[in-house]
Amino acid sequence: MAVIGNTFLNLLDTHRATPEGAVLEVLSQTSPIMADAFIGECNRGTYHEHSIRTGLPTVSWGALYQGTPQSKGHTQVVKDTTGFVEGMSSIDTRLLQIQPEKTSQLRLAEASGYLEAMSQEWTSGVFYHDTASSPEKIKGLSARYNTLANPNVVSAAGAGSDNTSMWFVTWGEPFTSLIHPQGLVGGVTREDMGKQRVLDADNNPYYVQEEKFTLHTGVAVGDWRYNARICNIDVSDMQAGSVDLYKWLRRGYYKLQARRVARPGNEIAGSVPAPRTVMYCNRDVLEALDALATNKGSADNFVRLTRMEIAGEEVLTYRGIPIRETDALLNTEAAVA
Repeated sequence: MAVIGNTFLNLLDTHRATPEGAVLEVLSQTSPIMADAFIGECNRGTYHEHSIRTGLPTVSWGALYQGTPQSKGHTQVVKDTTGFVEGMSSIDTRLLQIQPEKTSQLRLAEASGYLEAMSQEWTSGVFYHDTASSPEKIKGLSARYNTLANPNVVSAAGAGSDNTSMWFVTWGEPFTSLIHPQGLVGGVTREDMGKQRVLDADNNPYYVQEEKFTLHTGVAVGDWRYNARICNIDVSDMQAGSVDLYKWLRRGYYKLQARRVARPGNEIAGSVPAPRTVMYCNRDVLEALDALATNKGSADNFVRLTRMEIAGEEVLTYRGIPIRETDALLNTEAAVA
C-alpha cells in the first residue's frame, strides 16, 4: 500500500505553478494530509453527493421450470459538505517603506503565522469537526467513526479522557477524498487586498497592506470499509510501556478492505485508481511505536517497522503503509463506547 512516487493529483500539484504554490509548501510542512490526500471537485456546488451501498441483492439457486425471485440492492445517498477557513494578514505600510527591497519577505513572514493557524485548524477539522454540533464546519473522520458498533473502529481498551487514536486512511476515489466547491480552487487561495485604511485601538486611522488567505474544502468518505480507527489508546499507560500498540495495529489492519485489493500501480476494474493507504498518529504514539520496534537483543529479533523511500522521502512504514506524524491528533480524547 506504499506509494513509490505520486500518482494522485493533490493540493501541492494543483498549485506548484501558481503564485499560491509557496503558500501550500509552508502548510505542507505541518500538515502531511496536504501531500497525501486525493482532492476532487464537488458535484453539487458546495457539497458532494454520492451513493454508498448498504445492502446486496439476494440471489438463489435455480431449477428447471422454476422462476427466479426478484431482488435489488440497497443504497443510501450521502451528502458531504464543505466549509472554509480564512485568515487576514495586515502589515503597516510604514514598516514596508523602511525596507522596500524586502517587502515580499516581510509580507510572507507576517502571513506565516496565519498560515500555520489555518493549517492546524484545518487538519484538526479533518479528524475532529462535526457538522452536527458546528454546521459551519466540516464533518471529519471521528464523527463518522465514533462508536464501537462500527466494525472498523477498534478499541485499545483505554478509559477516562487521556486517550488518543491511530488511523488508517485510504485516499482516492471512491474511498476517502478532500472536496472543494465547484468553480473554486482546491487549496489555499491568496487575495491581495491592497492598501486598506484601518483604525487602531483609539480609533485613529492608519494604513496597512492586507492579504486574505482562504482554504475552502471538506471530507468525503465513499466507502467506510477502507478506513480504520484504533481508539481508546490510554496515553499514560502507553508512555509507561503497558500498551501493546502492535496488537491493536494488527487488529485495525485486518479491518481494512484496502489490504485485499489491488496495490498502487494497478487499477481496480480497469478504471478506478488503486487506493493509497496512510497511517496517522501523533508524536507520542510514534515515539512509543519506535521504542517498541527497537530490537532488544537476541531474544527479540522481530522487525516491526521498516524504512522505505516514498516519493523521494524516507519514512517509517507498517506493513508497507507509510506512517505520518500529525500533532492534530490529541491525547485528550474521550473514550469511544
